[in-house]
Amino acid sequence: MLSIDPKEIPTAKLHGYLLGSVAPRPIAFASTIDAEGNPNLSPFSFFNVFSANPPIMIFSPARRVRGNTTKHTLENAIETKEVVINVVNYDMVHQMSLSSTEYPKGTNEFTKAGLTMLASDKVKPFRVAESPVQFECKVNEIVQLGNEGGAGNLIVCEVVKLHVNEAVLDDNGAIDQHKIDLVARAGGNYYSRAKEGFFEIPKPISTLGIGVDAIPEEIRNSDVLTGNDLGMLGNVEELPNKQDVDNFAQENTNFVGLEMAKRHTFAKEYLKNNDVESAWKVLLIK
Repeated sequence: MLSIDPKEIPTAKLHGYLLGSVAPRPIAFASTIDAEGNPNLSPFSFFNVFSANPPIMIFSPARRVRGNTTKHTLENAIETKEVVINVVNYDMVHQMSLSSTEYPKGTNEFTKAGLTMLASDKVKPFRVAESPVQFECKVNEIVQLGNEGGAGNLIVCEVVKLHVNEAVLDDNGAIDQHKIDLVARAGGNYYSRAKEGFFEIPKPISTLGIGVDAIPEEIRNSDVLTGNDLGMLGNVEELPNKQDVDNFAQENTNFVGLEMAKRHTFAKEYLKNNDVESAWKVLLIK
C-alpha cells in the first residue's frame, strides 16, 4: 500500500491521484456572464447536488495549478451572482470538451463549441439548448478554500428554475437514465458513459436485512463468495423456510449431496442474476 502525505508531493501529482480515484464525477457545464454581459461557458467536475429543499448545487472552479490564476467562471460568478448549470450527455461531450479550452477572456465558448445559446427565464446567463436538463441558479455563497494553485472555490447555487427536455422522460414523467445518456469525468483524459454501466441495488430503507453477521459462519468464511455476494445475502429480511428449501431441493436434485464449496459456486451464479432467494436455497440444502 502506497501511503502519501499530501504536503510531500507536488500539487499536480496529488491532483492526479484525487481525480483518478474519486471517479466518475458528474459534470457541471456552467454558463455565466461577466459584468459587461459577455457569455462564458466551461465544464467543472468538482460538482454535485446537495439539497432538494432548498434545491442546492455546488461546483468548484479551482485555481489553476499552473500560474495560480482564477477561471473566468469564478470571476463572473463573483461579479453577477448568477449561473446556469447544464448537464452533459453523450451527444454533446466533444463540444463540452472543446469549450474547456483556455480561450482569452471575452471569447464566447458557445460559438467556439458550436452550441446554441438559449435565453433563461430568471437569470441573465444563457442556457445550453443542446443540454437535456438546464438549471437556472442564483449564487448564494462562494467559499474560498485556499490561495494557492489547485485550491477550490465552492460556488453554492440555488436552483430557481429548471428545464427538462421531454425526450428524456419515461412514461411516468421521470427522467429515464438510458434516454438522458449522461457522461461523467474520470482521471486523465477518461470519461464514463453512464448508461453503459448502470446496475441496480435495492436500497435497504423500507426493509431490515439480516446482515452479514447473521449469515452462518461456513458461508460467511467462504473462499468462493465475495464481500459483495455476502452483502446481497445479508440484505434479505428472512431466510427461506425449510419447506421452501425442501421443495427447491426436490426440483433441483443435482444440488443435493454437493459439498459446500460447490454449492457456493452455484449460489454465486444465482447472485449474478440477482436471484438471492434461490442462492439462499442452494446454500441451505442439507
